[in-house]
Amino acid sequence: MKRLCSQVINPPIRPEWSRRVKAQISVYVIIALVLVLLIVFLYVLRSNVGQEDIPQELRPVFDYYQECIRSEAALAVNLAGAGGGRIFIEDYVPGSEYAPFASHLNFLGSPVKYWYFIQGNGIIQESVPTKSDIEAEIARFVEGRLKNCKFDYYYSQGYNISLGDPIANVVILENKVEVNVDSGLAVSREGESAEKNDYLIEVTSKLGKFYNLALDIYNDEKQNAFLEDYAVDVLYNYAPVSGVEIQCGPKIWLTQQVMDDLRTGLQENIQTIKFEGSYYKLTDDKRKYFVHDLASSEAVNLLYLKDWPSRIEINGDGVDDEIMVGEPVGTDAGMGAMGFCYIPYHFIYDMQFPVMVQLYDGNELFQYPIVVVIDKNVPRKALSGEAYVDDNEFQLCEFMSEDMTVNLYDSNLNRVDGNVSFECFNQKCRLGESQGGVLRTGAPACVNGYLHVRADGFADKKQIVSTNRENFVEVILERERDLDVSLFVGGRKLKDEIAIVSFTKDDGSVKTLAYPEQNKVALSEGSYEVKVYVYGNSSITLPASSKTQCVEVPRGGLLGLLGSTKEQCFDINIPATKIDSALIGGGILNTYLLDSELAKGKLEIRSDRLPKPTSIDKLAENFEVFETKRLYLEFDGS
Repeated sequence: MKRLCSQVINPPIRPEWSRRVKAQISVYVIIALVLVLLIVFLYVLRSNVGQEDIPQELRPVFDYYQECIRSEAALAVNLAGAGGGRIFIEDYVPGSEYAPFASHLNFLGSPVKYWYFIQGNGIIQESVPTKSDIEAEIARFVEGRLKNCKFDYYYSQGYNISLGDPIANVVILENKVEVNVDSGLAVSREGESAEKNDYLIEVTSKLGKFYNLALDIYNDEKQNAFLEDYAVDVLYNYAPVSGVEIQCGPKIWLTQQVMDDLRTGLQENIQTIKFEGSYYKLTDDKRKYFVHDLASSEAVNLLYLKDWPSRIEINGDGVDDEIMVGEPVGTDAGMGAMGFCYIPYHFIYDMQFPVMVQLYDGNELFQYPIVVVIDKNVPRKALSGEAYVDDNEFQLCEFMSEDMTVNLYDSNLNRVDGNVSFECFNQKCRLGESQGGVLRTGAPACVNGYLHVRADGFADKKQIVSTNRENFVEVILERERDLDVSLFVGGRKLKDEIAIVSFTKDDGSVKTLAYPEQNKVALSEGSYEVKVYVYGNSSITLPASSKTQCVEVPRGGLLGLLGSTKEQCFDINIPATKIDSALIGGGILNTYLLDSELAKGKLEIRSDRLPKPTSIDKLAENFEVFETKRLYLEFDGS
């Protein structure tokens, strides 16, 4: 029998096919090269846009302005990172005895707004900025700071320079920040002239990446309360919480010392926590207690300083401001001599303290503070929800669908020119500048948005407008007057002491002076609450003291068996405390300030002087009397 064999024979490659394949590959290579060259061309064109029409002798002015924008943009990015996404200090909310956290944490002299804290009334407050918020802060800073670009040298060289009001648009990306400034700069000299409007600056920065990682850490802490878990461990290791000691005499702790030990323990342990990730790697078998299992590709530091405002409250039997006492059980007749005495103790702690979260790389930093809460020895309950920011957030300003006419007047109904913008859903759109007191513009459709108007010599105005219903808006601006302020306390002009002078208007705006270092303020007509706090060097010293605490303990031997006791005493030393500055004057006044009064340019404030306090009781009396003291205002136009 013959075996049947099958064989597959590959068809021969025809020469024309080979040539066709090679031709196709050559076409693809040419297309790729063209695309690369096109990208390079577009990049160069973008980098030099507007330069081809600028004469060589005028370019130094435009180059200087470009570098000025770059410098201010880089500064803004650094400030935004160090401020937790914020540059401007606004909406400051003071703390209270219950919750000593203001809305901002003073970090090395710079206030940084909390992302999570407890208000003075005990209400939890979140204040996490969106990426759009940060972009708006940077844009606002750059717009304001570009006024500092000085062209004095070029003026001296015969250049004529005209600069329009800058408008900045900011986009935060993963590893850079793009700042586009629209600012008409016109330059001329010896018959040559040029103008350029658009300036695009790229700041190399990890601000976007840091912000995303910061949100991850914040959401993890918010949902899982991992910092509270560490804090509870510190509590049980550094302070007496619950336990039993075998002894017949009382167990005594100094309350202040316990609090100091807790603060020290928190400071040392919080800064030891690390985050596992590409920056800090651990194998599973080497996992350590202080490594949190949230991945981070950047360096993360957690910081608590024991001098920061914190609240530690200790409750339980035998607790007062000076000592914590555990009383012995089993001191009845017969038990002491047989060794059956023991001390059970249980103390309840409420703790609230700030932690600064820092992400860094070299000299670049992004940081924000949060408050950690321990309630009755246990961590606060985890909170649901996330601080979420949509990178593809709807850009309201791209849809100017409503026609609007804005008329600007002063209080005498004279036309005023100013810059107008519109705010809706936390997005702010610039509408333009009025001409002859009138601005005709488009605006996004919005219900109960805010029209913002800013004009030289006038107070900023914020007015509610529904653009889908109102097409004609009238805004009356109040003239803002510069005042020289003089403060007299007890009939004498204040020189050596320090005073805090605040003017709180009925619209919520506040102007504050630290007198005498600051003695000028700009005010507009309206109702104000004026407050003056005067502080002097009182040097109140609470002397060191000692206190003897005595308790009854069983006697030893046969007398103890029969129930006999003896008095045993313990000395408690309280260190001296010094108060360097104390309230020595001031008062309150609610009044209406007329424009005609403000126009005089000088304001004298007179207040009573309070007795210089020599003790804590006297200091408390000064604060009580302060609420009844009235201020006297006098305007001088001479």
